[in-house]
Amino acid sequence: MITTINPLGSISLSNDYFACLAAQAAQSCYGVAALTSLGAGEDIKSFILRGNQKNKGVRVTEEDGKLVIELHIMVGYGLNIQSIVASITHRVRHTVERATGLKVARINVCVDDILSDE
Repeated sequence: MITTINPLGSISLSNDYFACLAAQAAQSCYGVAALTSLGAGEDIKSFILRGNQKNKGVRVTEEDGKLVIELHIMVGYGLNIQSIVASITHRVRHTVERATGLKVARINVCVDDILSDE
C-alpha cells in the first residue's frame, strides 16, 4: 500500500492496482506474447483462486518513495528482444506515472520464455 498526502487528505493505492496497471500496459506492447509466472507461489495462488490473475508476472515495490516494477514476459520468436524491452519500459513508465502521479525508479523486464512458431 502506497500512501500520498495532499492538501485535501491522503490517498492510498494498493500494490495490486499498480501491478494491474503495469500488466495492462506491458501486454499492449508489440511482441509480448504473455506475462509469465513469478514462481511457484504465484502458480499456487492462481490455482487456489481458480482464475487467471490480471497482474500475473508483475511485482511492484516501493523504494525511497518511488516505484520499482518487475515484469516477467514471454516474447514471440524471431523478434528483437531489446526493442520489445525498450517499448515495454517506456509504455509502463508513462502509463503508471501519468495515472498515479508517482515516479517510477526502475523497471526490470525479465524475458522468461520465447513463444515458438511451431
